[in-house]
Amino acid sequence: MAPLLIAIDGPAASGKGTLARRLAGHFGLPHLDTGLLYRAVGRMAERTGGDPAAIAAGLTAADLADPALRGDDAGQAASRVAALAEVRANLLKFQREFSHQASGAVLDGRDIGTVICPEAPVKLFVTASLSARADRRYRELRQQGADTIRPRVLAELAERDRRDSERAAAPLKAAPDAYLLDTSDMDADAAFADALAFIQRKGFRSPGP
Repeated sequence: MAPLLIAIDGPAASGKGTLARRLAGHFGLPHLDTGLLYRAVGRMAERTGGDPAAIAAGLTAADLADPALRGDDAGQAASRVAALAEVRANLLKFQREFSHQASGAVLDGRDIGTVICPEAPVKLFVTASLSARADRRYRELRQQGADTIRPRVLAELAERDRRDSERAAAPLKAAPDAYLLDTSDMDADAAFADALAFIQRKGFRSPGP
């Protein structure tokens, strides 16, 4: 059987990152949060005034270690540079090389199943209602000490959804053969169990004890 390559797509705060990390740990696979690539490019471009496409072409794994990339500001910057076709093209090689590991891999983002790894045997599209995602992001930001209000979080998520789905370059959408996983009323354990059951139906078994 071919290596287990899991492509996970979905909008912000849908739970795809948590699910991707958990699946990677369960199967012992390397994991790449491809959103970090765009966060790094966006943050570096805003901080230095440099050309995002040139920054993307020179990006290295070390550039992904900055803890600030997990912040909401970096997420908004990522969505802006992700709309640039040249940025996406320059990051394509990085992502595909990561996916072509003999061990298999787990990648999560917004165009993994449609552009980066269309050949992946397992594709998941993780989504949730805008309201549920806003609640999650608001709680997360408050726990981090951010001074924000839920209406602002809701508006920012809605705007990010619009940019991600309407951009000309690799818009956010589910691959035709992706499994739709709606986590609106699921906790992380339920989402993991649902995804794992789908992967097993595809013929991939969990590692033994």
